[in-house]
Amino acid sequence: MSDETTSDLKKTPLFALHEELGGKMVPFAGYLMPVQYPMGIMGEHKHTRAKAGLFDVSHMGQVILTGESYAAVAEAFERLVPMDVLGLKEGRQRYGLFTNDQGGIEDDLMFANRGDHLFVVVNAACKEADIARMKAALEPAVTVTPIIDRALLALQGPAAEAVLSAIAPAAADMKFMDVATLDADGVEIWVSRSGYTGEDGYEISVPANQAEAFARRLLARADVEPIGLGARDSLRLEGGLCLYGHDIDAETRPAAASLTWAIQKVRRPGGDREGGFPGAAHVFAEMAEGPTVRRVGLKPEGRAPMREGVELFAEPEGGAPIGKITSGGFGPTEGGPVAMGYVPADMATPGTRIYGELRGKRAPVTVAMLPFVAANFKR
Repeated sequence: MSDETTSDLKKTPLFALHEELGGKMVPFAGYLMPVQYPMGIMGEHKHTRAKAGLFDVSHMGQVILTGESYAAVAEAFERLVPMDVLGLKEGRQRYGLFTNDQGGIEDDLMFANRGDHLFVVVNAACKEADIARMKAALEPAVTVTPIIDRALLALQGPAAEAVLSAIAPAAADMKFMDVATLDADGVEIWVSRSGYTGEDGYEISVPANQAEAFARRLLARADVEPIGLGARDSLRLEGGLCLYGHDIDAETRPAAASLTWAIQKVRRPGGDREGGFPGAAHVFAEMAEGPTVRRVGLKPEGRAPMREGVELFAEPEGGAPIGKITSGGFGPTEGGPVAMGYVPADMATPGTRIYGELRGKRAPVTVAMLPFVAANFKR
């Protein structure tokens, strides 16, 4: 990779550690990030499922929203998302969506009630636009503060609790989607029991100047290995989790994306705080009428993965495409190729047989239930 292609890319506080560990660095969302380590994507994926993997997700955006009170901040934030922010209990986190005036998804995010403020984590490729969106809609009543002096790590897998609680014992008491500020031998860490692999685990915000030392402490444990973007992608795909810009985008509404579960009753028609977010009428209309297309799981037959962009057909020969794959690859835990994509709503029933065109030939694909691998969260 030439200097010309890397000179304008950002580096996370763990960049030197990635290189030391043999990480293969690639451009991703404006950063140089490790796609894999010497263990390889397959090994990293399986290790995370069996023990614990450490991911650098410092490229994502961390933002604090403050105002007169949490309630004031929450009420304002509900103008941007169709979720129940006001009713979120202190010490809890929730999945959210920024919508546009057409009801399309501008980004997906996590937000947490941390007592007197809201902590928001947004996707790396969208963070500048998201921060601008929040500033334009919320300030001056709500102050939007991007956090630029902290790294973000994800410790994922069944051994994650034992590993983190050895450093910060209170982590063991947390349940899925709990958030807490913990002490790790003098280092203040902001912890959520969550992640994007389908496994139990934590996302941990650490002061940037302490991030490498903290990561080394975790990696010193026998159960922990560094994991790159490649295995992160295969893990979230098996977990049926969307990747923004691929499985969802500004043209996709929540109903088509099978994400209406994230819209709480209080924000739906008839709820105490229904609507009030961008594109609410479009979102509700599609929920009521049913979308014309739906995001589904897809299982290609054979061993050849079908990746993003593969067109889908109703018949083995002839006819126009009926949909396409938005994410696809080999699922190491599933033991074969897995994919997600959009098909007509009347073909979204699990078990429906369709066809994907690969190198000019069509191969059978079966519509499947998501997730491919059941979540292992600590409820």
